[in-house]
Amino acid sequence: MELFDVITDLRGVGPKKAAALKKLNIHTLEDLLFFFPRDYEDRRACSAIGDLKEGSAFLIRGTVDLVVKDKYRYGGKQRLRVLVSDDTGSLEVVFFHAVYLKDKFRTGSEWVFYGKVSRNFGKLQMLQPEFCDIEEESGFRGIFPVYPLSQGLSQKDMRKWQQQIRSLCREAKDAIPQKLIKENRLCSMEYALQNIHFPEEKQKLLEAKYRLIFDELLILQTGLFAVRQNIKTGEKGIRISKKVDIQPYLGSFSYELTGAQRRCIEEIEGDLESSRAMNRLVQGDVGSGKTAVAEAAMYKAVRGGCQAVMMAPTEILAHQHFEGLRKSFAAHGIRVGFLSGSLKASEKREILEQLKDGQIDILVGTHAVIQPEVEFARLGLVITDEQHRFGVNQRIRLKEKGQNPNVLVMTATPIPRTLAVVLYGDLDVSVLDEMPPGRQVIKTRNVTGEKREACYDFVEKQLQQGRQAYVVTPLIEDSDTLDLKSVQTVYEELAKRFAEYKVALIHGSMKQVEKDQVMQEFYLGEIDVLVATVVIEVGINVPNASVIVIENAERFGLAQLHQLRGRVGRGRWQSYCFLITQSQSELAQKRGEIMQSSSDGFFIAEEDMKLRGPGDIFGTRQHGIPELNVADLAKHLKIMEHARQEAKKILAEDPLLQKEENAELKRRITKLFGEDMSLNL
Repeated sequence: MELFDVITDLRGVGPKKAAALKKLNIHTLEDLLFFFPRDYEDRRACSAIGDLKEGSAFLIRGTVDLVVKDKYRYGGKQRLRVLVSDDTGSLEVVFFHAVYLKDKFRTGSEWVFYGKVSRNFGKLQMLQPEFCDIEEESGFRGIFPVYPLSQGLSQKDMRKWQQQIRSLCREAKDAIPQKLIKENRLCSMEYALQNIHFPEEKQKLLEAKYRLIFDELLILQTGLFAVRQNIKTGEKGIRISKKVDIQPYLGSFSYELTGAQRRCIEEIEGDLESSRAMNRLVQGDVGSGKTAVAEAAMYKAVRGGCQAVMMAPTEILAHQHFEGLRKSFAAHGIRVGFLSGSLKASEKREILEQLKDGQIDILVGTHAVIQPEVEFARLGLVITDEQHRFGVNQRIRLKEKGQNPNVLVMTATPIPRTLAVVLYGDLDVSVLDEMPPGRQVIKTRNVTGEKREACYDFVEKQLQQGRQAYVVTPLIEDSDTLDLKSVQTVYEELAKRFAEYKVALIHGSMKQVEKDQVMQEFYLGEIDVLVATVVIEVGINVPNASVIVIENAERFGLAQLHQLRGRVGRGRWQSYCFLITQSQSELAQKRGEIMQSSSDGFFIAEEDMKLRGPGDIFGTRQHGIPELNVADLAKHLKIMEHARQEAKKILAEDPLLQKEENAELKRRITKLFGEDMSLNL
């Protein structure tokens, strides 16, 4: 066996197992070797039954005293109950759908069990444990890895396969130069891989994890710096003259810009006037005024003799931007065009001709603007809105429509400040951390399921006043395993409850044309109540919507709840958000308190990261950052900062990673980023 052999070369991996492994991004034996455990089971020492506590997993050895096959089924599951004991006490071991084990557990026989202990009607129980007879006990003890799995795989599968490729640990090359390994007193890659998969003691496991975390963060940071370095040292950007004055446009606004907006515009002006192409992110909370900043940038670019393009993730958002920009720029003689996949062929042809001839100054559209047939006369500014909905590759393809144009990306998804430097490593970051005066705070209430009816009574009062409402649920369809309300169930329920109003449904499994149609009708006020999944999280501006109800709010992250809440509060009416929470846990209460007490998206994102970690706040890949196997961007900030410094040193000495000592680092960077980033190494 060799590292780069395909996964089906492994014994026991057929087409079905290979398909399940593919979902985990495991295609080769190297992928499997670098697929790390998420946790460990410590089965080294047996615990006395009398010392067991509920809520934790234990290894016990006990004698079978009684075996009972329940006559009746419980929740559709037939139980087998085995009473085991030792010198200190007794415990009930419960199996479901395992009546075939009845003859296996003979009275008086000794067995070893490992599982989580719970309490039921005052009795300690161990449900569905792993087990073996005492003759097999030696192989049942030790520190066992627990891997993240996809459907069709078991821990037994993963442990067996890792054992099969254990000898490949010595074949894995170091991605870090030997000099750096010695300076940082890091263990070898072979040692790290052996002890991450087959740890014999805690200290060795910690040494292994540190090495692999450091590796992963160094590879990530070096890749991000390579992107940034390529941008900053690449060909010159399109420079806009300092003589182009944007004050006439800013003076036409009917409102006063915030200090944050003015600061951001100054930073953008500085970029546009420099010889280096702008590559800037504008990160601002819902309602912080990003559009005005983008308009100022577009005005500067067009007055400087260039065209600008703005790409939005949905047709309705793109059209809203188009209508707003057309009105804003009409008095200044700036021509705005619109492009989307739904245009008629004749309309599209006319837009493309005008764009190529330079008759259109600003093009607004969906991802249709990056299609091959779209050509600009002189593209100088590229803007993507809600950038996390686009892959980095799409951003690059849009940029390639011009000769190294200036790039501005915008997002209303606040990222914790501690992570922004990592997630947007290839961008300069501007933050709009100040809200325009007079903007109303959305009144938020965290309520239990018992008050659900009262929430909908309030919604009805809003509808009677002519307002509109959103209702959001976490699932599209009912689940057999989760006690959650699906969007379909809630829709059917509310359609009856609000029979005199128009209630509509929208979710991610619908065709795009259907989703756009529903959103257009809601935007025009033809729909009163929109029942939805998180498909409405971003990119929708309906000023008449004044209330949002979020069912099973405990199933959403705080940052996501904040984004959903931002769908209301866009008009002149006081707006409301109801978080219906079924869980009574301390964590659920804490989350509710945070949402009720704060409307600061950046604060909420920080709190969300503390409570859940960054992996659950946002899918890293949607931000253009690869999936990480072992590093945690929240927990390992110190290691990350150290890795950043080492990455800078490596690239300072070898900008294109051409030295032999950096060959494996270069390969691992390319593998980690895949096609997501233009590394040009």
